[in-house]
Amino acid sequence: MIEFDFLAVLVQWPALLRGAAFTLLLSAVAAVLGVGLGVACAWARAWGPRPLSAAVAVYVELVRNTPFIVQLFFIFFGLPTLGVKLSPETASVIAMVVNLGAYAAEIVRAGIENTPRGQIEAARSLALTELQVFTRVVLPPSLGRVWPAMVSQIVIVMLGSAVCGQISAQELSYAANLIQSRNFRAFEAYIIATAIYLVMAVGVRHFLHWAGPRWIFGRTPQAGR
Repeated sequence: MIEFDFLAVLVQWPALLRGAAFTLLLSAVAAVLGVGLGVACAWARAWGPRPLSAAVAVYVELVRNTPFIVQLFFIFFGLPTLGVKLSPETASVIAMVVNLGAYAAEIVRAGIENTPRGQIEAARSLALTELQVFTRVVLPPSLGRVWPAMVSQIVIVMLGSAVCGQISAQELSYAANLIQSRNFRAFEAYIIATAIYLVMAVGVRHFLHWAGPRWIFGRTPQAGR
């Protein structure tokens, strides 16, 4: 008869807590930088000059059509061949930012392209610069329209950070691997890690849905809230 011993894993709660905290830290940094990169790329594709738009399109298609773990391994194991050596933590952040930025670019671009043309022309008629039109008139309601999709993508990237343990970034899955290697309670360790990921995903999703209209794009009719 199989006997489960979850206590053998739970007594290692400091390692699990550190892993969960580091996962949230990685995700927070990646979310801020990745969404910022996505907005810049969305502008380049929708409003930028043709050569820049083409270069961004190549980046977006390259990232969206390759696995995240391959991108991570290329940054951590491949770049040292060119003389660029990164710590596991730095490589993890860069990989997550690059990955999220590509997906965020298409999400934001969809919102931008749904902006009524008359709204843009009205802003230009007020002698606003192109930068002011984009940042004050186009971007906030665009983010409001696509925010649910953006939140989902941020959560997906957070969950995808589990593979960063493969390069020794000490996030949650790394902690679970370390614990089960010590006590051989793999089932219990991964069940508990799964539960923690679930709680974090739900918590982050609710927090971002709450924070978006208040801190990022303001309350807009397009946000549906």
